[in-house]
Amino acid sequence: MAESSNCFYCREDLGGKRFVRNEGRPVCIRCHTKFCANSCAECRRPIPVESKELSHKGRYWHEECFRCAKCYKPLAKEPFSTKDDRIMCGKCCSREDAPRCHGCYKALLPGTESVEYKGNSWHDECFTCFNCKRPIGSLSFLSKGTDVYCSPCHDKKFAKHCVCCKKAITSGGVNYQDQPWHSHCFVCSSCSKPLAGTSFTNHQDQVFCVDCYKTSVAKKCSGCQSPITGFGKGVNVVNYEGSSWHEYCFNCKKCSLSLSNKRFVAKEGDILCADCSEK
Repeated sequence: MAESSNCFYCREDLGGKRFVRNEGRPVCIRCHTKFCANSCAECRRPIPVESKELSHKGRYWHEECFRCAKCYKPLAKEPFSTKDDRIMCGKCCSREDAPRCHGCYKALLPGTESVEYKGNSWHDECFTCFNCKRPIGSLSFLSKGTDVYCSPCHDKKFAKHCVCCKKAITSGGVNYQDQPWHSHCFVCSSCSKPLAGTSFTNHQDQVFCVDCYKTSVAKKCSGCQSPITGFGKGVNVVNYEGSSWHEYCFNCKKCSLSLSNKRFVAKEGDILCADCSEK
């Protein structure tokens, strides 16, 4: 810089003045800034000789312009990384690379409590019930479509409710006449015995176990005097003038001929076949 000469660009006499050499040619400070200086990748202005210049991978910055693209922290004396041609501090780069919370869409940083479900991730406090908005945490939950519900909200909103106790049926249950029941609520109207998985019958909109139906409800056969339950062998019943018979008990009083679907005659309280009635 001590050598006297003329500026290559403006031809100004450089005697006694500061200048720089560019490709071996003397250039005054003003012309160097105008024609030769590198442009700052951040502010796009020239970087004069008086300023400290920082460079990285063929790009140049003023020292004060070399900052994190996200938080603007000065990085001249700090570790940094590049992402998509942007300069970032380590913290912001970690945030940029971190997976995003499916709830708030903010970064899930390493060490953060999080929940993973069906390929998505949430901050622990963002994984909430769709209905009551409370964090689910370690509680059990169920999903409906893309939404998750805590168990109480799911039961309240979607579960069938027992026609007896009106509470939600969370598992099992009995369906009778297109109505849902808890297994422990579907009981005999007389003895309260659970009827799920057993034989039972309905009488006047009440359900009874076989034993209670026999003893408390069923008509007695006029032939054998046993209850007519409608179960097993006694499914078919014959009714005549207020009396009832098992089909297999409806026989001629004299010859014991089965009179089911046959002509018969009632004589002095007895049922007779046509032939016996004429004897």
